[in-house]
Amino acid sequence: MNFRQHQQRQWWLLLAFAVVLLGAGIGLRDPWPADEPRFALVAKQMVDSGEWLFPHRGNELYSDKPPMFMWMQAAGYTLTGSWRIAFLLPSLLSGLLTLLLVHDLARRLHGRKVAWIAAAALLFTLHFTIQARSAQIDGTLLGIMTLACYGLLRHLLLGPDWRWLWIGCFAAGFGTITKGVAFLALLLIPLALAGRRLGWQGMAPAAPFAPGRAALAAIAFIGAVALWLVPMLLTVWMRDNPEYRAYASDILFGQTASRYLEPTHHLKPPWYYLGVIATLWLPTSFALIWAIPHWWRGWRRGRRPARVWLPLSFVVLIVFFFSMSGGKRDVYILPALPMLVLALAPLLPALLRKRSLQRALFVLAATVSLALVAGSLYALIGQPAFAEKLRSLRGLDPWHITLSMGLVGLVAAAVFRPARGALALAGTLTGVWLLYSFWAFPVINDSRSARGVMHAAGARIGSDAELALLGWKEQNLLMADRPATVFGFLAPRAEQELAAVAWLREAPEKRWVLGQKLSLDTCFLIDKTIVVGESNRRRWYLANADALREQCLPHSEEAKQRHKVAWH
Repeated sequence: MNFRQHQQRQWWLLLAFAVVLLGAGIGLRDPWPADEPRFALVAKQMVDSGEWLFPHRGNELYSDKPPMFMWMQAAGYTLTGSWRIAFLLPSLLSGLLTLLLVHDLARRLHGRKVAWIAAAALLFTLHFTIQARSAQIDGTLLGIMTLACYGLLRHLLLGPDWRWLWIGCFAAGFGTITKGVAFLALLLIPLALAGRRLGWQGMAPAAPFAPGRAALAAIAFIGAVALWLVPMLLTVWMRDNPEYRAYASDILFGQTASRYLEPTHHLKPPWYYLGVIATLWLPTSFALIWAIPHWWRGWRRGRRPARVWLPLSFVVLIVFFFSMSGGKRDVYILPALPMLVLALAPLLPALLRKRSLQRALFVLAATVSLALVAGSLYALIGQPAFAEKLRSLRGLDPWHITLSMGLVGLVAAAVFRPARGALALAGTLTGVWLLYSFWAFPVINDSRSARGVMHAAGARIGSDAELALLGWKEQNLLMADRPATVFGFLAPRAEQELAAVAWLREAPEKRWVLGQKLSLDTCFLIDKTIVVGESNRRRWYLANADALREQCLPHSEEAKQRHKVAWH
């Protein structure tokens, strides 16, 4: 077997391992809060209703995100027939696509050996693995934005290649109707122009300006955006409905520019993302300790390879862009991670030969493993009261699972030792992910989802009864065993409560309301309700007409005015 065949075999083995690692546990759990049940519910309602252009959450329009991600989940359900598989499928496929693109581009830029190491570094980076195994839009956006960057870099570093430029622009547009920030991939173009002026080495030869080809790039981007935007706006115009106009205004302006410039949620300090890089981007971020001084020395000596500085400048720009907004979440900078791996790629083989890095990775693996073992034994032996409290409050008894994770990590550390710290850490993380997927998923699913609560509620009221949800969470409606009535999600609380009471009184012999104490106690006597279970630290109650108060207890001036009309 020659060197090339050996490298190809290594890559295919890594890809097969990635399928196992990222796909482990799929089908063994339901969507978990906060975001997963919301998107799965919207996708399910699309399939059930046939309304694809305008996503709904219950009986209200859902304008927080464009529908592309939910379309993908719905397509996954059409293919598999299982929502437990479908809701995770877009992130899984996106993660594999990202690995393929990073490997291929690193191979073209730096060779097969470097490409294999770069793909492995990305696979074991915590942030990447977490998002590829979660059903958030950002995990799927990662693959689309990486495709956009891949196409643009093929043109800018290995071109000129106009076909890949057009593909990259189309992917950026497609990503924009998945989550608006995907247009940022196009910033690679002005960064490349700046790099030419700064004398970066290794840029693709400058092609003569071709207005037609440049126009096609713009058309590719706009055309991808138009796939959803044009039909949506035309429908809003034709229906001339205030709710749909409000939807269009919110998704085009309120959830984009306004959310960036005037955030009200997830407020963090300007340096927040430095902490994200230092923790969630482990173990890849360890390499920055050696890479940053290397890059600085090279810059001062005039060694400025575009194959490093173009993806690296993109990382800096993305982090800076999101740092300027007051609202921050760790997933916002996730699209920069593959570009950081590409920037680090040519250094990784030499870095892995450094004893200091191998020992640092070994210490990380050993520390994580010892912490898991010590924490588990402390809970099981030293503080059984704490373990019992967690079991009673959350329905969780995870200590044998975490103990097993720690023991697997210690075995990996003992086998590979400090000289091969990277393999010790890879073994530890593999053990954690696989045990978490195949053991923890079934154990904690009922406490993390509403399946147990909704099953208990359905069994208690019988198959012929009607169910309504009050103060509900997306997972309740998603996992209900029958079509459930809702009275809004964002509608004022008093309005929902009055509507629930009116609905219950229309057929008191067969109708029930499920809700939390906070939502029910205004209009219902809690001591006459039935506790059906807990999920995500929330207790849920069933109430029928027998539990109604003679008159609701208003909790606001608005409610008082409504009660004067509703109660007589």
